[in-house]
Amino acid sequence: MKKLTFLFILISTLGIAQTLKKQVLEIKKFQSALNQEYKNPKETPLRGDNYTNFRQHPFFPINLKYRVTAKFTKTENAVPFEIPTSLGKTKPYVEFGKVSFDLDAQTYVLTVYQSLDLRKKKGFEDYLFLPFRDGTNGKETYGGGKYMDLRIPKSNTIILDFNQSYQPYCAYNAYDYNCPTVPEGNFLPVRIEAGVMYEDVYHK
Repeated sequence: MKKLTFLFILISTLGIAQTLKKQVLEIKKFQSALNQEYKNPKETPLRGDNYTNFRQHPFFPINLKYRVTAKFTKTENAVPFEIPTSLGKTKPYVEFGKVSFDLDAQTYVLTVYQSLDLRKKKGFEDYLFLPFRDGTNGKETYGGGKYMDLRIPKSNTIILDFNQSYQPYCAYNAYDYNCPTVPEGNFLPVRIEAGVMYEDVYHK
């Protein structure tokens, strides 16, 4: 009986370890893809010396504490509206739903949006947009906030991995890019030490 219990614990432990390893690999894949995007002259928002000198983004250390399972509640009968942008214009969005999650024994709620323009493009029909601000903005991260890409969940839960959050293009090039600002209400009153950092080292 003791041997069976030990075997069960061992198998469970190995399973958890494999799951954690897979999650870390997904984050590293995101980091690598983002670096490659900024090195690609056809995709990068960087210009001049910022592009020439770019090697890789600085990231917070990977921390699976910031990978959370959130409760997802779809917003019914949502009315399209315009989100203000960094260049003083607007872009059409619709509130798609709310996500509720726990972090350090506190519950937080954020609003998830869908771009009315982007959902018309092939491959982006189920794309969701989560802009947010937190206590690192203006310090280790861009003052205007950060973004996270999501897909429409098939159930009432969704994974939010803040390790895969990033900064809008206008953080690196305020003149050529028109980025949606973070709507009021999507401010987290805590430090989210995960994802891309914003320091001068990004172009050294």
